[in-house]
Parts: sequence; C-alpha cells; structure tokens
Amino acid sequence: MDTLNSLFEEEIRDLYDAEKQLVKALPKMAKAAMSQELRSGFEEHLTATKGHVSRLEEVFQSIDVKPRGKTCEGMKGLVAEGQQAIEQGEKGDMRDLMLIAGARRVEHYEIAAYQTVILLAESMGNETAAEVLRQTLSEEEETDEKLNTMCEQLIESVGSAAEDEEDIEEEGEEEAKPARATAGGRSRRAG
Repeated sequence: MDTLNSLFEEEIRDLYDAEKQLVKALPKMAKAAMSQELRSGFEEHLTATKGHVSRLEEVFQSIDVKPRGKTCEGMKGLVAEGQQAIEQGEKGDMRDLMLIAGARRVEHYEIAAYQTVILLAESMGNETAAEVLRQTLSEEEETDEKLNTMCEQLIESVGSAAEDEEDIEEEGEEEAKPARATAGGRSRRAG
C-alpha cells in the first residue's frame, strides 16, 4: 500500500468483512440477551448493520472496485469475546452487562475505523464515499450512546438490587441477635 487510494481500499475491505461478521453475530447476541430492550436493540442494529454492508458496497462502486472483504482480525477477536460472554455468563442482568460491554467494544472499534476511512475519502476528494461513510458513523455513534444508557440503567438496577439484598441480610442478622442472646442466656441459667 503505497498510496492513499490503496490504503482506503484495504480499509474498506476490512470494514466490509467486519460488518459481515456482525451480521452473523448479532442474532446470537439478541438471542442471549435477557432484557427485551437489549434484545430489541441488537435486532435493530442487525437491520442497521445490513444497511452498513450495502453502503460499503456503494463505496466500492464509487472507487470502481468489486466488493470483497479482507478478514478483519480485530472484529474476529471481538466477536469471539462476545461468544465467550454468551457461553460463560449466567442468564440474567450480569450476562446482559457482559453483552453490552462486548457490544460497546465493537462500536468503538467501528467508530475509529469509520472515522479513519472518512478522513481518507476526504483527502482523496471522494466526497460521495465520505458522505455515505458519515451516515454509517452517525449510526454507530448513536448505537454506542444507546448501549451506554442501557449499561448505566442496568448497573443502577443491579446496584439497587444488591443494596436491597444487603439490607435484608442485615435485618435478618439484627433479628437473629436478640434471639441468640436470649437462647444463650436461658441455656446458662438452665445449666
């Protein structure tokens, strides 16, 4: 890669494969999500991701290159981490948090990649490609924001539930103390 054009083409091929990997991974993530909101979010993003693939095909067309991916090793690793969260995480809020964490890593990876290819397209004077890529970048940023909000809400919910459990345990211990003292006192008198 000795020119911006060849670098741009290589980066677009990488993104094309990354988006196609996500088209396969998102249904699994949706199925594994316990929260209906998170499940719906993954399903919505699957639809958007299919659109991202189509947009990248438009970009290939704008540079007169046949759409063809190049294995995106970074996305491959992120998808594998997501699969581990599905397999290792117990069902419930903690698994959903693990899925969100993985999805946010994916979004940040994509955001960085799209920002770079937009700069490359602009530097080559390919405003058509840059505009198409900006649309996808905007959707990726919006998805990351939604995931962040869901994460905050879920953490708050899990934290409140944990505090409630601690309060119940403490109340149970407080109620048990007088009973133990009385039981202990009786046994000493009886002996």
